[in-house]
Amino acid sequence: MTGAPFHADVAAAPPGAAARWLRTRDGKRIRAVFWTGGSRGTVIVLPGRTEYVEKYGKVVGRLTARGFSVAVLDWRGQGLSDRDPPFPELGHVDDFRAYLLDLDALLAAPEIAAGPRPILMLCHSMGGCVGLRALIERRDFAGSIFSAPMWGIRVGRAAGLLVRPLTGAVSWIGLGRRRLPGSGLGNRGGVEGNPLTTDLNAFRAAERQVTQHPELGLGPPSIHWISAAFREMAALRRLPSPSHPMLGFLGSEERVVEPQAVIARFGQASDAELVRCPGARHEILMEREEIQVLVWSRIDAYLDRVAPAQSLASSPASSSGPSSASGRKS
Repeated sequence: MTGAPFHADVAAAPPGAAARWLRTRDGKRIRAVFWTGGSRGTVIVLPGRTEYVEKYGKVVGRLTARGFSVAVLDWRGQGLSDRDPPFPELGHVDDFRAYLLDLDALLAAPEIAAGPRPILMLCHSMGGCVGLRALIERRDFAGSIFSAPMWGIRVGRAAGLLVRPLTGAVSWIGLGRRRLPGSGLGNRGGVEGNPLTTDLNAFRAAERQVTQHPELGLGPPSIHWISAAFREMAALRRLPSPSHPMLGFLGSEERVVEPQAVIARFGQASDAELVRCPGARHEILMEREEIQVLVWSRIDAYLDRVAPAQSLASSPASSSGPSSASGRKS
């Protein structure tokens, strides 16, 4: 499938974007956008809930400047991918394993299947929840970078004990596709008090993207989504971590995901580094520049380890010896 739109006017992305539709095994139409030509490896970016490809334009630019090919997808139920027809404004899935079908379709795309190796994963929030499951069950990825992964949702203790039985009961009586009354997941709030970023420019840029292209926007999650999310997070806590090196970032002002769940996962992984980011909120990759300096210096060190510039030698033309290029740019 081809011909998907990409709103370059609001994306601040590098040139060369190729957007197309992918079809999942269960028939969903998923939008993916590819930047090919980098030979150091391929980075698959897995966004968070409510997000869409255009929001990651600057992140893509940083990755392509470092010599990578990049792919970003819209999960089912958000962005321009297929949504739940009765309530398209709500993010909805019955089971988080459905998101793995979206990732499977992306990995099967020619740009990935025949693209440069190694394949790396960079994921944010909900993308980190889906990504961790994929890393545990698949062997496609040589490395993974997590920005505030959703391995727990920050709710009060009482609410945490009640949410699973409550959402399960509501789903059982047939109301699972509706919004949970009082649910604040996904609400932005004001600029100053927003839980996402301290960078006013990044916050306003995301607002402009949805204002100019409202089809990208998304409201709160469905009750089914909440129930499925808590089931999946509980299931992941019982599983071991991937064996490859992991890099993670967690803001000191995190108010969306549960920090202790992230700390616990990195603490029990055999080869993992968790970087604490002073002053950062949830969207660490969209934070102010001084935080980006810290984040990308750690990402560079990690990439030098798992996908060194010498890996350009994986192409036939460079098989005679290692490359002297550093592959690192700001």
